[in-house]
Amino acid sequence: MGSELGIDWETLSYIVTVIGFPFAIFVFMLEQRKERENEEAGIYQKLSDDYAEFSKLLLENADLRLMSEVLSDGDLTPEQKERKKVIFDILISIFERAFILVHQKNMNRRTRRLWSTWEDFIESWCRREDFRESLPELLLGEDPEFGAYIRDTAAKANRQFSEKPKGASGSAPSAF
Repeated sequence: MGSELGIDWETLSYIVTVIGFPFAIFVFMLEQRKERENEEAGIYQKLSDDYAEFSKLLLENADLRLMSEVLSDGDLTPEQKERKKVIFDILISIFERAFILVHQKNMNRRTRRLWSTWEDFIESWCRREDFRESLPELLLGEDPEFGAYIRDTAAKANRQFSEKPKGASGSAPSAF
């Protein structure tokens, strides 16, 4: 049949190979990219859900004033101090997970956008003196690269705090 049309099977196989094979590779690469994007979106959604749950924990523990002014530990009961320590530990765990799963040395535009949200959260918490003071204990056993990142962020926040003009508000910025 093929030879009646002037095309033999061998020629058809070459055409399929030349056109079909590159097309199949293109489709495969496109599917892989979509799968990676869906995986990234899933990771980001899970991290966002974790932070939303953490926010609920902050509301449930409003007496600790973790979303507004900083209370000195001297103003807290032993039970409040323990809750605050546990809440900071949960927060560090969320931040570390975000750092490990999202942060990269060379981020593409999309990953950079995802990371900048987490960077804002981390910087906001590092502006709290009580959080910064808790870091040495909180970072024990954590990922070394994450520890270095958060220590650097806290040091920058501390410098900004110490450079604040006299009479400026002493309350910590909201985490949101």
